[in-house]
Amino acid sequence: MKPIRLMTYRRGSTLPPLPGNSLPNSSELFHVYEQTTGYAPLLIVAFIDEKPVAKLLAVIRKSNRLFPPSFIKRCELFGTGEYFDNSLSKDELFGMMLEHLTEEASAHCFLIEVRNLPTALFGYKYFRRNRYFPVNWLRVYNSLHSLSPEERLEPFRHRQIARALEQGVSLKRAETEAETEAALQMLRRNYSSKLRKHFPDLQLFRLLSSQRNGQEDANTFLVEYKGKVIGASFCMYSNDYVYLCFSAGLRKTYAWLHPHVLAVWTAITHAHEQGYKHFEFVDAGLPFRQLGYRRFILSFGGKQVSTRRWFRFRWSWLNKLASWLYR
Repeated sequence: MKPIRLMTYRRGSTLPPLPGNSLPNSSELFHVYEQTTGYAPLLIVAFIDEKPVAKLLAVIRKSNRLFPPSFIKRCELFGTGEYFDNSLSKDELFGMMLEHLTEEASAHCFLIEVRNLPTALFGYKYFRRNRYFPVNWLRVYNSLHSLSPEERLEPFRHRQIARALEQGVSLKRAETEAETEAALQMLRRNYSSKLRKHFPDLQLFRLLSSQRNGQEDANTFLVEYKGKVIGASFCMYSNDYVYLCFSAGLRKTYAWLHPHVLAVWTAITHAHEQGYKHFEFVDAGLPFRQLGYRRFILSFGGKQVSTRRWFRFRWSWLNKLASWLYR
C-alpha cells in the first residue's frame, strides 16, 4: 500500500477541494467555525499521493462551564470522521488521524473530547494508545422511517400538544432574519443561566442557517403565542440524520402551554415531513444519573443507546488519575 500522508488545515483559504457529504466534517462547517468568535477549526486530511482518503474535523473553543473553567480551551470532535476509500481500514485511518490530531490539539487546549461514536468499541485501542479515557454515555434518538412521530408519542404528551394548539399556539420554521434572530435571542437567554451548558456565539447559528448549497444544513424553529416567542429550537442536518442541538421554552411563565415540549415537537415533525430517517438529541447526559431531561426527551418515543465519550487532559498526572478512575 502506498504511504498515507496527513495534512493539518487551520485556515479556510488553504483548504483544497474535498469530497464528502457529512456536515460535521465538512468544509462548510470549517468556514463557519472560522468566522465564529471563540472558535478555531482544525481539519486533518489523509492523502494517498494527491487523493484524499479520509478527513476529521475538530474545533478548539473556550469553555463556559464550571469545569473546565472559562479561561481553559477544549477541543471537540463530533463523530469519527469521513472516509472515501473502502479498500482501506477505517479503524487504522482513524487511529492515524487521532494521533496526529492529539499532537496538534494538545499544544493549544487543556481537554480533548470525542463524542458521537458509531459504536461503543470503535477505535478503542487507538484511544487507549493515545492515553484517552472513556466515560459511559447515552445517545437518544427517534426513528422516523417506520412509525410517524404521532404514533411514537406518549399519550400525555399528545394531550399537552393538542391542548396548546387549541389555545392558539403556533409552530413554525423561521423564514426571515427577524424570526431567526428572535428565536436565537430566546435560546441565548435561556442557556445563559445554565453554567454547565455551552451556548455558542450567535454568529455560528446565523452562518449555519445561511449555508444552504441546495440542502438544509440548519433550521431554527419558533413557538409563538399571541405574537410572542415562548419557545425555540435549533437543528443541524447531515445525510439522513437530524441533530437537535438546542431547545428551550418559557415553561414557568407559560407552563400551561408547555412551550418546551412544542419546541422539540415542531423540530421532530419537520424532520419527518422532510423525509429524514433519524432524529437525535445531541446531549442526553450521563447514563448513571436519572436526569429529568432524559426522561423528558424519551417521552417523544425515542430509544436510548449506551455508548462512550473519550477524553484526554493535557496534564499527564491528571490524565493518569482519570484513566485509573474510569478504567
